[in-house]
Amino acid sequence: MRADIRRLFIWMTLFFVAMAYLESAVVVYLRALYYPKGFDFPLVPMDVALVNTEVFREFATLVMLLAPAALVTRSALERFAWFCFGFGIWDIFYYIWLKVLLDWPSSLASRDLLFLIPVPWVGPVWAPCVVSLGLILLAVIILYGRSKDAAGSVALPTWGLWITGALLIVVSFTLDPILALVGGNGSVDVMSIADARANAVTNGRVYVPEVFPLIWFVVGTTIAFLGIMRHFFRIARA
Repeated sequence: MRADIRRLFIWMTLFFVAMAYLESAVVVYLRALYYPKGFDFPLVPMDVALVNTEVFREFATLVMLLAPAALVTRSALERFAWFCFGFGIWDIFYYIWLKVLLDWPSSLASRDLLFLIPVPWVGPVWAPCVVSLGLILLAVIILYGRSKDAAGSVALPTWGLWITGALLIVVSFTLDPILALVGGNGSVDVMSIADARANAVTNGRVYVPEVFPLIWFVVGTTIAFLGIMRHFFRIARA
């Protein structure tokens, strides 16, 4: 692997581990205010202004994940790889730091509110950790391939597998929250989807996750993994 990429792995890992600590520290403060007895569903109602602050914090987090990737290379593919690597490291260490600071999650099966954009994402802790490990693997394979061939690219069918898998994984995290906010006639009850995110948190006491749609997650991760393996074998044959 190229020397510059090997060196970047060390600094990128340190940066995203530290970033994960900052992210988990914010959660520590929020849970001290709203969940002094420990986090679980149903959610404790939160002020709308605070919910909006959380949403913009998530946007800021995405920018912070993307910015280092944009700074270290001009290659769009390598930027994508470093973003995936950063996201994976950050997300895994986010839970590691929460375990160190709060002794939470109690197990990998603990339910968590993962994201708020554009609607709430909910799932067991193990699920985003699996995704993060996959992202790290994907990043390493892409960067390894770029080390062998600086002009190397990803085949269009492989992109198709990755995108399809990612969309199905997103569905697995958002399906239950969306269905919980939809009335029996198929229309959104009282609020529009745009308002669903804020309502789920400000009036979270009305929502408790039922069953994680595992089949969507398994199919999505399988398709994405097939894409990763397809790219790996393409590199190995080169």
